[in-house]
Amino acid sequence: MRIKKGDTVEIIRGNDKGKKGEVLTVIPKSEKIIVKGVNVRKKHTKPRKQGDEGGIIQTECAIHSSKANVVCPKCGKATKVGYVIEKDEKVRVCKKCGAKLK
Repeated sequence: MRIKKGDTVEIIRGNDKGKKGEVLTVIPKSEKIIVKGVNVRKKHTKPRKQGDEGGIIQTECAIHSSKANVVCPKCGKATKVGYVIEKDEKVRVCKKCGAKLK
């Protein structure tokens, strides 16, 4: 996948279009990602043990990775990811400015 854990991404489609956030989890099998502050859903929880509190908690849900673009740290724009081979290593680069992505 072109998106890695810890990347800053911008959502390009859906209800959260235009929002930016950090990738918390990557699920390669289904090509989905979980982004901080994006696709937030409310979950009703029931107290399971004595002393636990029930209530409504907010959690981030997964979105498809095609709905997000990586934000380049150098130019600050949402961009596609390209690859360059340097010293027998495959390195991710920004398609707009050519800067290396971590």
